[in-house]
Amino acid sequence: MSGHSKWANIKHKKGKVDAIRGKVTTKVSREITIAVRMGGSDPSGNMRLKLALQKARENNIPKENIQRAIQKGAGAIDGNSYEEINYEGYGPGGVAIMVEAMTDNRNRTAADVRHLFSKYGGNLGETGCVSWMFKQKGLFVVEQDELDEEELMLLTLDAGAEDFEATDGEFEITSQPDAFEQVQETLEKNNIKTVVSRITMVPETTTSLEGDESVKMMKLIEALEDLDDIQEVYTNFDMPEEDEEE
Repeated sequence: MSGHSKWANIKHKKGKVDAIRGKVTTKVSREITIAVRMGGSDPSGNMRLKLALQKARENNIPKENIQRAIQKGAGAIDGNSYEEINYEGYGPGGVAIMVEAMTDNRNRTAADVRHLFSKYGGNLGETGCVSWMFKQKGLFVVEQDELDEEELMLLTLDAGAEDFEATDGEFEITSQPDAFEQVQETLEKNNIKTVVSRITMVPETTTSLEGDESVKMMKLIEALEDLDDIQEVYTNFDMPEEDEEE
């Protein structure tokens, strides 16, 4: 998980700042609506909805927003018709970038994404140009607190996790997507709270940047995530600790 760990930390810490600005509420509400439209309003039979509701809880999204999003998905409330679009390309220094969007105007979203790639020294590519560099994984982040590292590692590995790492005051656990639910249930049964619990895209290799290129890459990621239409941004970007602190 080299490289991925640091970026996972940056993403979920930045997520708390985004929530203050109201960005996460909009994005997660949209995800809940789509999940309900595709698989119904019962999370026990709709993994996508279950994950969206988990993300809502992680970001303290008000219950009324969640309920409104579910009603929109079920057709009880009129709402915009969204479609999912993925973009792939390269950032500064050849960093691989995958962008997941949910939009009611694909021309607007494509223009916005293309503009940001160009502004920060990157370029959009064809579908499939970088997706082969990523694998879908279950990701759990647990604050270390008073937890025993060896006990937690054995517990999660027995539940189906495939990797366990201690980093920056936290434990990061990864699994195959089909083992995600079992690992999650094991953590819940043992009253172990997660900071992050989601299925994500993890790069198989990373590209390190330093100095100006590293700063440009961070600015590109933040600018993409600030777009209302963008749900997730995945990269294989790695950077020195001193740049991370900045």
